[in-house]
Amino acid sequence: MKNSAILLVIFLSQVIMAQNSIDSLQLKKEYTNIKDALKNPEIVYRLNLSNQDIKINSEDWTKFTNLQYLNLSNDHLKTIPNEISLLKNLKVLDLSGNDFAVLPTDLWKLSNLEKLYLNNEKNLKLEENIYMLGKLPKLKELHLEDDDLKILPNDIIQLKQLEKLYLNKNKFQNIPSQIRSLEHLQYLDLEGNKIKPQIMAPENYNFGFKLHF
Repeated sequence: MKNSAILLVIFLSQVIMAQNSIDSLQLKKEYTNIKDALKNPEIVYRLNLSNQDIKINSEDWTKFTNLQYLNLSNDHLKTIPNEISLLKNLKVLDLSGNDFAVLPTDLWKLSNLEKLYLNNEKNLKLEENIYMLGKLPKLKELHLEDDDLKILPNDIIQLKQLEKLYLNKNKFQNIPSQIRSLEHLQYLDLEGNKIKPQIMAPENYNFGFKLHF
């Protein structure tokens, strides 16, 4: 009887280990074709539709109940589908290299979003979108690289949970003073801006976080 119980425990352990292995592989699998992804949308965790002419209706977005990573970069989108706000488990969103000016009105509903990429967005009206970004409760990392930015909106202080801010390849001539109000900021990247060497001296940027020029 004891031997049977031991064998059962071993068998169940092996089943659990096998299932965990499958889950781990599925978490890492990246879908790049929307038709393939829609065959079993509930098991899609990573969806990369970058550099495509995508056409997805609102009903299809609701099917990706477990999606954690979404890449829509370089898709020439003039508007971002408001339906992506239904992706409750989304953690990473890349909207870089598109043609939109404002973010979806319901973007704030992405309650688990941690990383947002808005690189190479020359049409982005950052000041009009900051309030929306500030309503994302878990946003910790924001990329605003190569956006032709010269200043930051004062309302960037609304991004209370932000830990990392990337402002590479913009047109800043000074370290934005607004970032002093970001209490949780740990890392600021200003590489590729036009900041004068004397400003970059360590004694001039003792802000309490790591700064990269």
